[in-house]
Amino acid sequence: MEKEKSSSFKGRGGDDKNYGADTTLLPVETSNCSNGKDPPAAEKNETEEAEKPKEKENERGGEVEEATPSTQIKYTMEKAWEDIEHFLLKLEADVGSEIPDSINQYLDLVEEKISKHELPVKSKGCPLPDLDDDWSFLKAAQQMSKLHKNLSKIFELDSSQGPLINRIGRIHQQVMCYLEDEFRALLEESRVVEPEVNQEPASDQCAEPGEGQDQAARSNEVLSNFPGYSQEALATLNKTAKEMISGGYEFECCEVYMMTRRNAIEETLNKLGFEKISIDDVQKMQWDALERGIPSWIKAFKACANVYFAGERKLAETVFSDNPSVAKSLFNSLTRVLFLQLLNFAEAVALSKRSTEKLFKFLDIYETLRGNFSTIDSLFPEECAKELNEQLMTACRRIGETAICIFHDLESSIQSDTGRIQVPGGAVHPLTRYTMNYLKYACDEYKDTLERVYKDHSQIERADSTSQPLDYQGNSQSNDNENQSPFSTHLIKIMDLLDSVLDAKSKLYKDVALSNIFMMNNGRYILQKIKGSPEIREAMGDNWYRKKSYELRNYHQNYKRETWMKLLGCLNQEGLNVNGKVVKPVLKERFKSFNAMFEEIHKTQSSWVVSDKQMQSELRVSIVGVIIPAYRSFLGRFSGYLTPGRQTEKYIKFQPEDIETYIEELFDGNTASLGRRKT
Repeated sequence: MEKEKSSSFKGRGGDDKNYGADTTLLPVETSNCSNGKDPPAAEKNETEEAEKPKEKENERGGEVEEATPSTQIKYTMEKAWEDIEHFLLKLEADVGSEIPDSINQYLDLVEEKISKHELPVKSKGCPLPDLDDDWSFLKAAQQMSKLHKNLSKIFELDSSQGPLINRIGRIHQQVMCYLEDEFRALLEESRVVEPEVNQEPASDQCAEPGEGQDQAARSNEVLSNFPGYSQEALATLNKTAKEMISGGYEFECCEVYMMTRRNAIEETLNKLGFEKISIDDVQKMQWDALERGIPSWIKAFKACANVYFAGERKLAETVFSDNPSVAKSLFNSLTRVLFLQLLNFAEAVALSKRSTEKLFKFLDIYETLRGNFSTIDSLFPEECAKELNEQLMTACRRIGETAICIFHDLESSIQSDTGRIQVPGGAVHPLTRYTMNYLKYACDEYKDTLERVYKDHSQIERADSTSQPLDYQGNSQSNDNENQSPFSTHLIKIMDLLDSVLDAKSKLYKDVALSNIFMMNNGRYILQKIKGSPEIREAMGDNWYRKKSYELRNYHQNYKRETWMKLLGCLNQEGLNVNGKVVKPVLKERFKSFNAMFEEIHKTQSSWVVSDKQMQSELRVSIVGVIIPAYRSFLGRFSGYLTPGRQTEKYIKFQPEDIETYIEELFDGNTASLGRRKT
C-alpha cells in the first residue's frame, strides 16, 4: 500500500511537512520527469544526442562503449554542478559573471530526481536504500544547501533574481524534507529487533530445566543490544544529520531524533514491565498493584542508569559527531526527562500511606536511588549532573524519611498494644512473634541500608507525631560501643519497649508462676531470634544479649520459687519429731499436702506451654533436680512410720519414678488428670 507525499512544501516548520510519513530514497532510474514539465531544451538536446546509437572506438584496444541513459544523467548532473562551482568561484573572487544556464539545468535534474522518489511506506524488515551512492540525496542536499546559501546571500537585494532564488529555496526544502523522512525511517526501522523479555516468573510445574537461565540470557541480550543500530545504519544517520544541520534544518533534525529515541526508550522500558505513570495516578493505586510495580521500576531505573543512558549518549555522539554541542544538548534533554519521570515514581511512592509492611519496598527503592549517584556524574555534564543529583538526593531523602517513619510506626504499634487478653498457657505473644520476625528480616536483608538511612537522617524527628522528638538514646545501658550507630540505638529502644509491654501483659496472669513462664517463653523467643541472626546480634550488642539472658534466668528461678519451693515445704521435717518421736498425724498431713499440691501442679501446668523444646527440657530437668532428691530422702526416712498396706497406699501415692514421669508431661499444653491416668 502506498502513501503519497504532497508535492507542495511550505517554509521551514510549515504545516505541510509530513513528519509521520515513512519514505525511502532509491537510486536514480531513467524515466521522464513526473512533475508534468518538459525537460529544458539544453537537457532535451543532450538526452537525444545520448540516445542516438553511436560507438566510440577505444584508444587502447579499439573496443566499443555504448552510452546508457543512466550514465548520461549522471554525467549531465556532474557536468552541470562543475559549471555551477566555477560560477560560484568567480562570484567569490568578485569577477563579474552572468548566471549560467547550468543552474536551471541542474535544478531541473534535481526536480526530476525528487519526482522519482514517491515511494510506498516501508515496513519493518525491508532493506534500507543506499543513500550514499554518488548522486544520492545526501550529495544533492549538500550541493543544494551550498547553492542556496551562496546565491541567497549574493543576490539578497537583487529583485531580478527573485524567481530563481525562490525556486532554489523550494527545491532545497523538498530535498531536506525527504532527508527528514529518511532520517526518521532510519531511526525507527534500522534497529536490530530486540527479543521479547517475559517478566513473569515461570511456574514451578511447567518450567523446563534451564528456562530461568534462558530468560535471564534474553534479558541480558536486550540490554547488550541497546540501542541496536548496525555500523552501516549509524554511518548513514551521521551523514544525514550532518547534511540537514548544515542545510539549516537543525530544528527538524533534532525534533525527529528526540521523538523517535524517546519512543524507543519508552518501548524498551515497557518490555521491562515499567510504564510511565503520573504522580497522581501512583497515589491513587492500591498498594498491592503498586507493590507489583516497584520491582519493574527498579529494573527500569538500573537499566537506564547503567545501560540505556550510556547507550543514548554514545548514539548521540555518533550520529552528531560533526556537531558535539547538538549531541550534548539532545542527550541531556532526552535522558533528563526520562530520569525525572523515574524519580517521580519514587517520590509518589514516598507520599503513599505508610504501613509497616511497606518498609522493605521503600528500602529497595532507597538502595536503587542511592547506588546511582556516581553514574549520574559520569554520564552528564557538570551542570546537568548537579541538577539531577539534587533531584536524586531529594527523592532519596524522602524515601529515607518515610522508611524511618515506618520504623517509628512499628514502635508506636508496640506501645499501643494494650490488649488485656491473656495468651493461653503463657505461650509466646503474637506481638513478640511479629516484632521479632519483622526486625530479624529487616536486619538480615537490609541492615546496611538501614544503617545508611539512619546515618543520613539521624536528626530527623518523627513525622506527624505528637510524641517528643527522637533522642536516639533509648533506655538501654549498653556500653558495647560509645559511638553506637543511630540505627542500633533505635533498635535497642524498640526491644526495650517490647520488653516493657510484655512485662505489663505478664501481670494479666493471676498465677505468678504462669506470669514467669510467659516472660520466659517470650524472652527465649527473642534471644533465639537474635542468636540466629548475626546481623541483629551485632546491632544489639553482646552486653544487651547477656543482660537479656540474665533476666531469663531470673524468670526461671522465680518460677521455681513460686511453684516447686512451695511443694518442697510439704517435705519440711520441722515439727515431725517431738521428744524424739515422729508425730504420725503430722507426718500423714505432710504426705497428704504433698500429694494434693503435686496433683494440682500437674493438672495446671500440663496445660501450660513452653514451645522451645530446649527450654522445656531444661525446665523439666531443673524441676526433677529439685524435687526428686528431696522426695526420695523424705520418703526413705519417714515411710516406715506408716502402717504397711492400706495406710501406706493412702498417704504414699507417688514413688520418685512416678513423679519424674509426671514432670515430663508438664508444659505440653494438654490438660491431664493423675486420677484418671494412675493404674
